[in-house]
Amino acid sequence: MAQPENITINGTTYAFASLSEAARGHVASIQAVDAEIARLQLQMGIAQTARNAYVGALAASLPAAQAAEAAADNA
Repeated sequence: MAQPENITINGTTYAFASLSEAARGHVASIQAVDAEIARLQLQMGIAQTARNAYVGALAASLPAAQAAEAAADNA
């Protein structure tokens, strides 16, 4: 017979199968929330990367940046 899956909560390990239905439901909710947090963190990274690209494009399109690039090209 396989060992039951264990879960550690506040430093105490419990056999998952021994948890009440309500406790198992809470564990499932925590897992769902953790997955959503991970998804949102990924989306945040994508958005930050896009923002950085837009900032770079903006900086490159400003007259001062164009003048500095032209001066560097002529040097």
